[in-house]
Amino acid sequence: MGDEAGYTSDEMMSVTAARQLHDGQVCFVGIGLPSQAANLARRTHAPNVILIYESGTIGTRPEILPLSIGDGELADQADLVVSVPEIFAYWLQAGRVDVGFLSAAQIDRFANLNSTVIGPYGTPRVRLPGAGGAPEIASSCGEVIVMLRHSKRTFVPQVDFITSVGFGRNGEGRAGHRGSGPRVVITDLGVLEPDPDTKEMSLVATHPGVEVQEVLASTGWDLQVSDNVAVTPEPTEEELGVLRHLKEQTAAAHSHR
Repeated sequence: MGDEAGYTSDEMMSVTAARQLHDGQVCFVGIGLPSQAANLARRTHAPNVILIYESGTIGTRPEILPLSIGDGELADQADLVVSVPEIFAYWLQAGRVDVGFLSAAQIDRFANLNSTVIGPYGTPRVRLPGAGGAPEIASSCGEVIVMLRHSKRTFVPQVDFITSVGFGRNGEGRAGHRGSGPRVVITDLGVLEPDPDTKEMSLVATHPGVEVQEVLASTGWDLQVSDNVAVTPEPTEEELGVLRHLKEQTAAAHSHR
């Protein structure tokens, strides 16, 4: 998928993720594509979605995409700003957040996420940025949307370290965790969802122009495939127009900083 389709794979991911949000939901947002998706939803079909960023901004309505969770734009446009401990203790861990976005360096067949190390923990080949607030988001949000680019390097049979729990090493479930876990995994190739019974991830949709075999070849395990694989609806002119205008505003603003 590329510009010849009239949109990029990143735009396809952002639009697909934005459609997962509903008006009035409380959403714990991340930087990058999750921020694009959440703010696209707010500017289109979900104007009353309540966006929370980890830095403590609640009900923020940024006019441009933030550079980081600490971007002043988020505080300027927020209903209120609280401390980071309050965000986690009062809002997130108390079950007041409906949906959260996550990403990682690795994901496995049961949607466990790794952002800690590649290789053995004691002698890793790569030491990654670490957990941050991801474990709490994975544990306490009502549900989780995962956004990742699809490759065998990322979609591995078993993550080297469970930073953020999905459904356990063997799909045993989420005992002790408030939230229901990953509801959907959105990639640049398609959409995966957990099987209701086994909790193993299954391919339920491919993006336009992507074949099922391409997804299978980009996955490090024998990926389950739904009996009726759908094709993700293409971005509409409105969705692309709003998203691109937002990115243009952001680029213009940041060029003067």
